Amino acid sequence: MCWRFFIAITAWLSGMAAPAAQVGLIRIDGAIGPATANYIARATATAAAQNDECLIIQMDTPGGLLQSTKEIVQTLYSSKVPTVVYVSPSGASAGSAGVFITLAADVAVMAPNTSIGAAHPVEMTGGGSVATNDIMRQKMENYASAFVETIADKRKRNVEWAKSAVIESKATTAEKALQLKVIDLVATNLPDLLMKLDGRAVNGKTLKTRDAAVVEIGMILSEHVFQLFWQPEVMMLLMLVAIYGIIAEMSHPGAIFPGVAGVIALILVLYMSATIPINVAGLALILLAIGLFVADIFAPTHGVLTVGGIVAFFLGALMLFNHAPAGYHLSMSWIIPATVTTAAFFLFFVAKGIRAQFLPKRTGMETMIGQTVAAKSRIDAAGGTVFIEGELWNAVSEAPVEPGQTVEVIGMEGLTLKVKPKP
Repeated sequence: MCWRFFIAITAWLSGMAAPAAQVGLIRIDGAIGPATANYIARATATAAAQNDECLIIQMDTPGGLLQSTKEIVQTLYSSKVPTVVYVSPSGASAGSAGVFITLAADVAVMAPNTSIGAAHPVEMTGGGSVATNDIMRQKMENYASAFVETIADKRKRNVEWAKSAVIESKATTAEKALQLKVIDLVATNLPDLLMKLDGRAVNGKTLKTRDAAVVEIGMILSEHVFQLFWQPEVMMLLMLVAIYGIIAEMSHPGAIFPGVAGVIALILVLYMSATIPINVAGLALILLAIGLFVADIFAPTHGVLTVGGIVAFFLGALMLFNHAPAGYHLSMSWIIPATVTTAAFFLFFVAKGIRAQFLPKRTGMETMIGQTVAAKSRIDAAGGTVFIEGELWNAVSEAPVEPGQTVEVIGMEGLTLKVKPKP
């Protein structure tokens, strides 16, 4: 009996000493971009270092950038820990880029009442002829179709449906996706998901997730900043800062700070435009609007050019990101305030600054020219005196002027004023 009791105690202590299984969890909510790709790459490395049973990527996305999607797919392929993409919570979707990412996971799971699909590529840069854009669109479609086909084939999922999601923008629900073998499981929530993953063989590893602890791998500060920074709203804001700063420096020379801020913002806009596609026509309309605002300051058009500038800026902002993927479009709540603010900036700030530079000087000796005063003494070609601005000045006149007679200052030679009689 003693030896049996000893074995039982030893087994119990061994169970207590054994480390509990755990799974890693990250949450992707919003558009797929560079920050998302960095986050997923770091999370897979962290989960592998922690010896997690798997990494669960809970996702709800309308889509995102193709380049970032490619990086995420490559990360999922090379991950040393099994990856599970879980489209959740109820009402969530895996649209556009989300289709590629879901299909690329080791295990693809969706919650009830979620959707997946509509992965037609829309990442275009705009501009060019209609024929050129058609060719580029066809190339993008062919590439995306081949890309999703290789992903579905590698993970043994429905290749035909994957291609139709790209070419025909097809979408489906979680329940139908399971029937079509687009995904592997439907799970109500995380506990249900852990129960259904338990015992599943993934890449030669049998998952033990039934009683596993869920450890969330959060974004670090730099990823939070990067995620916040890499948005079309931020790009639009930087574009406005660049416009306001540079124009303010030109209209108010010597301010320095607006010019420096404008140049820095312009550099950041150029850097971001390499990743977030912009419509060249939209950018051209915004530049045209700026030109119309400035031209109206000098032209006697009574605001006609300003109205044209407002219309051009609104249309330009509306078109600026209309070729970007889902999740990277500007809303009216940004476009309308940006248009009003820009119009007010040029009407009340820039206009006054530029006009001030063309006003006659109001300080110095030059301000005396054009003034009329009474002669203090007789003034002729030989000289005389006038009292002006609190001082007695030497003055000369081609026509003789008697003391007390009104004269007009018409010029200066050194410290001598030139005057002429004024009736």
